[in-house]
Amino acid sequence: MVSLSRLIQNEWMKLFQQRSTWIMIILFACLIIGYALFMTTDFSPSNEYGEDWKQQLQQENEEMRSDMEDMPATANYMGDQIRLNEYRIQNNIAPDGFSGWNFVQENRMFVALISLFTIIIAAGSIANEFRWGSIKLLLIRPVSRTKILASKFITVLLFAIMMLAGLFLLSMALGALMFGIGTWTEPYLFIQNGEVKEMTIMGYSLMQYGFSSVNLLMMVTFAFMISAVFRNSALAIGTAIFLMMTGNSIVTFFSDKEWAKYILFANTDLNQFVMGTPMIEDLTMSFSISVLAVYFVVFLAASWLVFTKRDVAST
Repeated sequence: MVSLSRLIQNEWMKLFQQRSTWIMIILFACLIIGYALFMTTDFSPSNEYGEDWKQQLQQENEEMRSDMEDMPATANYMGDQIRLNEYRIQNNIAPDGFSGWNFVQENRMFVALISLFTIIIAAGSIANEFRWGSIKLLLIRPVSRTKILASKFITVLLFAIMMLAGLFLLSMALGALMFGIGTWTEPYLFIQNGEVKEMTIMGYSLMQYGFSSVNLLMMVTFAFMISAVFRNSALAIGTAIFLMMTGNSIVTFFSDKEWAKYILFANTDLNQFVMGTPMIEDLTMSFSISVLAVYFVVFLAASWLVFTKRDVAST
């Protein structure tokens, strides 16, 4: 019997034999480098504070307290900024200007592009086997359909992990080169439930990338399921991208319904439990993780049931 690792190796080789895979990777790297150049030439961020930063922060707080009375709509935001400034003053944590770590965090927006690329690969992983007629050659091998399906899904996940790691490391390298990046242990402050929290900048950045990857995982698994069930890569790509772009709007539209908290997209943004307000009032992180796990299992179960039971004799 062919081992699962050998099947994954074969799928990985097939993936990188496709010209489209290399086009995605090269385009992705060029976009990150281009964005770094754009930031340096058009914005040229620099430190805003000097040695008297405590006095500057105190002055900022006085101005924001005055503005809060004139602009009540900004009270929550300004209140958070005041708390952050006071925490810095009390704990002697000087604010930094734009640094390489800020660049790393801003580049989280490229996770959406990774999602798009990985959805395309997931959608074609099974559908293309049927379209090209190679599925029969694949299934006559002495290996179970479960292993074949698992090897394809794992290969898709490995590609996503490779792209995420590449985004993080390339962003760090460009950030250090163009903006300076400081140390990995410097503190980062943020507001959680009205209180100031402190983490290392490295830990915070990794946490944010991890949270951004949740939606990627769910939409890629969904696209993989559509590919397995309907054998149509265009349908899988179109449906997954449409839902990825409109998910928040769907949740907002049904937010007044009791069952809205069970909608997939109400739970994919785990960052809402750390630095924001949940989209639905009684949502908790443990509940969202449980809902995501159920969706994940359902998507994979549907893929497995259809793929392992389908008759391909007439395909």
